[in-house]
Amino acid sequence: MPRLVLASGSRWRRQLLDRLEIPYAWQSPDIDETPHPGEAPATLVHRLALGKAQALAEAWPDHLIIGSDQVALFDGEILGKPADAAAARRQLARFSGQRVRFLTGLALLDTRRGRHRVTHETYDVVFRRLGEGEIARYVEKELPLECAGSFRMEGLGITLFEKLEGDDPNTLIGLPLIRLCAMLREAGLDPLG
Repeated sequence: MPRLVLASGSRWRRQLLDRLEIPYAWQSPDIDETPHPGEAPATLVHRLALGKAQALAEAWPDHLIIGSDQVALFDGEILGKPADAAAARRQLARFSGQRVRFLTGLALLDTRRGRHRVTHETYDVVFRRLGEGEIARYVEKELPLECAGSFRMEGLGITLFEKLEGDDPNTLIGLPLIRLCAMLREAGLDPLG
């Protein structure tokens, strides 16, 4: 049976993968996540998800390596993680009453066979109208600086939304489990096996 590695240092992705009850190792990959000039959002998340998995390939032969990366899209702009609390407040103020789309790239690299599969999932968030004070309180309480979009859906971020739209809510947290399970089965690792 193939062994599994998560190419991520994110505790949120680890918590999601824990739900599948499959033994796995994890390691944070060291890659440059800077977008290329003119790079389309889907191309960016595909490249980064696969790049994270490939960065660990030499250290983890005979493994299935999961890579994932996420960007937020708003008003035609790719948004990354906020640099500080002030940037998080500015992002959330822009999102007030608006729709934000999240693209989460997912890669599964089979180092045994030298094959990989890469895809992405989308998930939309519609923010309710947010006041300046509640944005400040939210950022102070949760300090979501490592999150694209400046919120944690798995925490108090849920209080900021009017509605969520997509096939798999795990996509918004950073690891689309429904699609991942299908990819694992195709690679010979049945989560229920």
